[in-house]
Amino acid sequence: MPDTTDTRHTASDPRSEAQQLLALVHALYQELNQHQSPPEPITLHTALDADLGFDSLSRAELLQRTERLFGVTLDDQTLATSETLQDLLTAVHHAQRHAQAEMAGPPSFYTGEETAAINLAHVSDTPTHVTTLQGLLDWHVTQHPDRQHLYVYQNATDIDIISYRTLQTHAQEIARGLIHAGIAPGDTVAIMLPTSNDYFYSFFGILYARAIPVPIYPPARPSQIEDHLMRHAKILQNAGVKLMITLPEGKPLSRLLRLQVDSLHAIVSVEALRHQAAPTSPPPHTHQQADIAGIGTPHADDIAFLQYTSGSTGVPKGVMLTHANLLANIRAMGKAVNASSKDVFVSWLPVYHDMGLIGAWLGSLYHAMPLVIMSPLLFLSKPERWLWAIHHHKGTLSPAPNFAYELCVNKVEESALKGLDLSQWRLSWNGAEPISPRTITAFTERFARFGFRQEAMSPVYGLAESSVGLTFPTTVRTPRIEYVDRQRMMQSGHAIPCASPHHDTDEKQILPLIGLGHPLGGHQIRIVDPFGREMPDRQEGEVEFKGPSATQGYYHEPDKTETLFHDSWLRTGDRGLTMDGELFLTGRTKDIIIKAGRNIYPHELESAVSQLTGIRKGCVAVFASHSPHAGTEQLIVLAESHHSDDDTQQQLKSQIQSLAVNLLSVPTDDVVICPPRTIPKTSSGKIRRSACQDLYQTHSLHAPQRAVWWQTVRLTGVGLWHTTKRGLGGLGDYLFAAYMWLAMITLAVPVWILVALLPSRQACWHVTRAGARALFWLTRTRLTLEGQANLPPKGTPFIVVANHASYLDGLVLAAATGCDHQFVAKAELLRQPIARIFLTKIGSHFVERFNVKQSLSDTEKMAESAMSGAPLTVFPEGTLYRMAGIHDFHLGAFQIATQQQIPIVPITLRGTRSILRDRSLFPRRGAITVSIDSPLPPEGKTWQATVALRDQARARILQRSGEPDLAKDTTR
Repeated sequence: MPDTTDTRHTASDPRSEAQQLLALVHALYQELNQHQSPPEPITLHTALDADLGFDSLSRAELLQRTERLFGVTLDDQTLATSETLQDLLTAVHHAQRHAQAEMAGPPSFYTGEETAAINLAHVSDTPTHVTTLQGLLDWHVTQHPDRQHLYVYQNATDIDIISYRTLQTHAQEIARGLIHAGIAPGDTVAIMLPTSNDYFYSFFGILYARAIPVPIYPPARPSQIEDHLMRHAKILQNAGVKLMITLPEGKPLSRLLRLQVDSLHAIVSVEALRHQAAPTSPPPHTHQQADIAGIGTPHADDIAFLQYTSGSTGVPKGVMLTHANLLANIRAMGKAVNASSKDVFVSWLPVYHDMGLIGAWLGSLYHAMPLVIMSPLLFLSKPERWLWAIHHHKGTLSPAPNFAYELCVNKVEESALKGLDLSQWRLSWNGAEPISPRTITAFTERFARFGFRQEAMSPVYGLAESSVGLTFPTTVRTPRIEYVDRQRMMQSGHAIPCASPHHDTDEKQILPLIGLGHPLGGHQIRIVDPFGREMPDRQEGEVEFKGPSATQGYYHEPDKTETLFHDSWLRTGDRGLTMDGELFLTGRTKDIIIKAGRNIYPHELESAVSQLTGIRKGCVAVFASHSPHAGTEQLIVLAESHHSDDDTQQQLKSQIQSLAVNLLSVPTDDVVICPPRTIPKTSSGKIRRSACQDLYQTHSLHAPQRAVWWQTVRLTGVGLWHTTKRGLGGLGDYLFAAYMWLAMITLAVPVWILVALLPSRQACWHVTRAGARALFWLTRTRLTLEGQANLPPKGTPFIVVANHASYLDGLVLAAATGCDHQFVAKAELLRQPIARIFLTKIGSHFVERFNVKQSLSDTEKMAESAMSGAPLTVFPEGTLYRMAGIHDFHLGAFQIATQQQIPIVPITLRGTRSILRDRSLFPRRGAITVSIDSPLPPEGKTWQATVALRDQARARILQRSGEPDLAKDTTR
């Protein structure tokens, strides 16, 4: 709970205020740096970032404490404009004093709750036919031009409302200015603007000119624009940017930047583009793209924009996203969350980042829902503004990274929440960075009394290479947290279930994993081992995906594009596992740090720090350490040095901090100077960042150093042990797969011969069951049977329906149930002599799938056989699928049940898909559960009774399977 103690001072003279501010900053610095003193004495000229290492979150905390200390309300821009403590003290002197810090109440021009809430008419139509973003906006302008689309906070109190007509008119004006400036279709145009009206106009203006937008995050402070532009030169070079739209302060830098970016012709402001626009009359509201200077019609496969995943360090990668990619992702996400024009989206997420740009803005645009958006600075300076915006505008959808929820828990005072109502907030996605179970619990518990429902918190997963979203929960539910054995997970990658922890000791032994949902419609994920083989459930590996949202690769980077793809799958660089087909992340294979929603790549900072005098070259590690208090990852620099005296080490820390600010635009959270040979390396000399992270988090960096020869022997032994274990694990997998195939073939031959020769169906079934049970016994496959008492007595007619997950399903039913099943098989198997003879002898029925008349005839024959006493056994999904999920059920079996008035017995199979998946011939170890549900009698002989029986059976199997409902998703 945040500290609500009123620490306001009573002094009034400037000298006293300066001393108190310095004392406050000194205390905050020590709090953030494990009680270490700052490298240099803090003065009013001390820089917040370069000298103190205060990032945006630390600065926000400083502003809050300053307001409490001096009893003032600081201007919103103070967070952005204050570079030194003198700047902050000047802001205090100019602030209006009042009794307590500002509370984020309704904007001043609102007269009451009724005018704050957004109540627009529902739009029943959806633009399912549009193929481009321009076409999407044109559709809205045609359907409802004056409907309110954007509510843009200009500051804490003023909002501009932008309709679809206004957005299109201003965008086309900018498009004409771009064309006048020489921009042609396919050219790249960078946008470096804060969240503002001009950003939205510029983005669509570039699209209307048929150019490619390249969003770049703006500088935190206008005074930093020169350094900021220089840092982004690599992005501009890679994209071949011809023109940049930015703040007026950036225009004088055009000549300097052109020296680094050959393709760049100009840096312009939005106002300059408006002046360059041809003096023509405003276009009609239904203008097509071709009407703007005759530049042609956009296509679905055109690049809609480039999303850069790097640029501050290393070689930037521009993810190419087409209109088709974006619209596929937006439609799939909307379907997953049941989005509609009745929703109100509230966001403070930056619009230069995929989560804010695609998830918030373009998703709102597609579904005709109003978007209330504010600058990230407004949120960071007072996190309660986000919550109050949801309250006042009756927001229903609002996402954020994990650190934002942590800020609301720890930094929002109780006095700022009086009267808050979050009951309208139906979905709050948590994504874009590692998710903390503690943060989820703390946020839901604190804000439950304000109407926030636990099931509104929805952890999700996505990445730029999949446009933005990839996995979402398929139902509204409380967050799924699975607890697994930490040691087993680290050693073998196998997720062994554990009870939830109750104290600190348990937390060290138990690893919590967050469920991130199932793949969006049309998308697939898989977990693969180092050999590219798909892993079973609960086994860790690298996450790969494919689907219509997937990028075609990186702009002008064919080598990196090639490494992105693994056959038809895309590598995410993340490690994880699945449980019942749901994704759980466990770590990353790529060296990336996610800090407050930003991606940071460590290589360039490591290289720069290595060049400092006093630092051992090649002995620097930059890595992430998750902070349970900040709710985000910390940026840690570990550097070896021969210098052990405190003064020299403090100087080195200051230099490293300055390098971090210059290269990354963010300061480090901690710099550790350690003695030589502290940093673990591989046998080839590469930095082992994960090992550095372990040493840092276990406070083992300064443990007594053993002799070099002993360290070498130990590290070599550990490396060989882990390499041997991995090799043996891979060899063991191959041996098991070979053994299982050998067992299947060895059993299949005599079983088939006996079945072919035996005269009675009952005898054939005795042999078949014995062979199936022998297979599972020989392979040590645990087969658990639940609900055996639910099977009707022998001789009683009934129909078995089961989900279809693997080629093993028939064998499992034969081994587990003890019944002489009458399996229903596809008629194509009649053309395969081996299958035909075996299936015919055990009493199977063959159904024609493509000839309707013959199919009806086959169904009538099965109806007669269903009364024989042996259960008719059907897989109503019709076929099996490699992805987890329950698909549509065909009605044939249920129609027979209603006609003959015999019950349906639903059986749920779990585990078979992990052992032998569709389109895979590589069996895995695993366990199988067979759950037999109670019989479902038909209620009448009508069509409605048939449908009701199907729905009841499917609902029971869906519930027991733990897999997602894919009945409405035929694209998977």
